[in-house]
Amino acid sequence: MIKQPGGNFVFILITLIISLNISGQEYSSGPDYQMTLLSNPGLTGAEGDGYIRLSYMNHYPGNNYDLHSVHLSYDGYFPALHGGAGFFLSNDYMGGIVNNLRSGFSYAYFFQAGKNLFIAAGLSASLYHRGYNFGGAVLPDQIDPLGGSTIPSGEILSERGRNVLDLGTGFLFMTEKLLWGISVCHLTEPDIGSAEASESKLNRRLLLHFAGDFNISKEKNLKIRPLAVFDLREGFMSTGAGAVLESKYLSVSSLFLTDNKKNFDLQPGFSVSVGSLVLFYNYRFNIASGNNLLPFSLLHRTGIALSLNNFDKRKSVKTINFPKL
Repeated sequence: MIKQPGGNFVFILITLIISLNISGQEYSSGPDYQMTLLSNPGLTGAEGDGYIRLSYMNHYPGNNYDLHSVHLSYDGYFPALHGGAGFFLSNDYMGGIVNNLRSGFSYAYFFQAGKNLFIAAGLSASLYHRGYNFGGAVLPDQIDPLGGSTIPSGEILSERGRNVLDLGTGFLFMTEKLLWGISVCHLTEPDIGSAEASESKLNRRLLLHFAGDFNISKEKNLKIRPLAVFDLREGFMSTGAGAVLESKYLSVSSLFLTDNKKNFDLQPGFSVSVGSLVLFYNYRFNIASGNNLLPFSLLHRTGIALSLNNFDKRKSVKTINFPKL
């Protein structure tokens, strides 16, 4: 299938490239603490202050694949709920043909399990909507090798969308210097394609993540944040490790990722803090690949995180500051 606007490209090629980093039509963004509600609901409200987070990703930039993702969320800690609550909205735009829209809510209950150990247990519920737009698309049987795409197609494509319910759960463990979490996404294994196509199911996803918080200056204005992640789904396994060097106004990060497809990626990034506003940018590129179809540039990602209300972190609950990654 070929999509005409913005330059012709082969839809089958897009599907092959996406499948290199997607299992069950879901992109793996790594240990992303600015998309907390999508990865581990146990992180909901863990920073205390109410945060609005907005991010944009351009997948495989420079290749005219027209693959984009936008994520918006809000979460905060609410003493009346004894935990954190929030909502999220995401939109994955795949070449103007497939569009995945997801919206939902998450809640995490906070409690103290020891002198220096705090635990948050979270749940999330969301609605997936997959839509199609085949306007301007050209099917393989329409292609005339000599005269161009002029032959009428004998295949009829349905643009009927599909809505499915998705559930997730997760836990967060916090001490003075460390945080680690575990989550299971897609508990219901929703089928966002059709009931007959098992390959379109979102298989259960196990995510383990870790982060530290260590001061490296006596004035405590410079710190190092080590990071690690393990992502497991049917047919796909990814691991990553890196660190964030943070100061009061500027942070720089570097993350190394690898998976069972023999792909090795590097993701550097930086963030700038201005009062209650954080601006961040990451760029991921491929160092080595087990498949020659994978481009060098994998994604650009930019966004903001804005604190709206000032929760007193000295009362009620243990809170943390997420790595600015």
